Amino acid sequence: MFYPFFDWTMIIVIPGLILAMYAQAKVQSTFSRYSQVAGRRGVTGAEAAREILHAEGLDDVEVEMIEGNLSDHYDPRKKVLRLSQQVYRGTSLASLGVAAHETGHAIQHDAGYLPLNIRNSLVPVANFGSTLAFPLFLIGLFMSQKLVIAGLYLFSAVVIFQLVTLPVEFNASRRAMAILEGNGYISGGEVAGTKAVLDAAALTYVAAALVGLLNLVRLILLSGILGRRDD
Repeated sequence: MFYPFFDWTMIIVIPGLILAMYAQAKVQSTFSRYSQVAGRRGVTGAEAAREILHAEGLDDVEVEMIEGNLSDHYDPRKKVLRLSQQVYRGTSLASLGVAAHETGHAIQHDAGYLPLNIRNSLVPVANFGSTLAFPLFLIGLFMSQKLVIAGLYLFSAVVIFQLVTLPVEFNASRRAMAILEGNGYISGGEVAGTKAVLDAAALTYVAAALVGLLNLVRLILLSGILGRRDD
């Protein structure tokens, strides 16, 4: 009998899973470390975000505090920058880095940054694909090749979304570092610490994209489409 979750192709995904576990541990430890290092100006993440938004002419973007750990994000639909409590109230290098990074997304949105627009347009498809890709694929293995293909297409959309996310996140981090340095929020040795926080966060997106790509390769191999010829 064929068991799709217990086969040799699982080996393909292992490197990505290892990187993902390392990235998660890295971002937690790095954020925790630099949460103990106060920024030179003593401003909170929320204050820095509002100052940066004002300087960029984005006074219509709200800054709110939300629950959760590292749950920070920018909502382009409502033009709201949501910061976790530790970032919102914190004055550390970690808080400044994360707040500036999310502010970078708001600036991207206002500037019409193409990769961000592409990613935002892919959100509905990616959400749909992440929910139905595997069920359709697995059912299709036993019932219909068309369902297998549909599952592959949907999962491909998820992977494309993850890949497009990379330049969006890297660009937001570059914007954050330039803003923080240029406006005197950080200087000297603080630069390296803040960059370490943003680099660790970026690694989680790289790991997610790698896991997605490797899973797509695995599904293609399981589908058998590479060895099938048209009559």
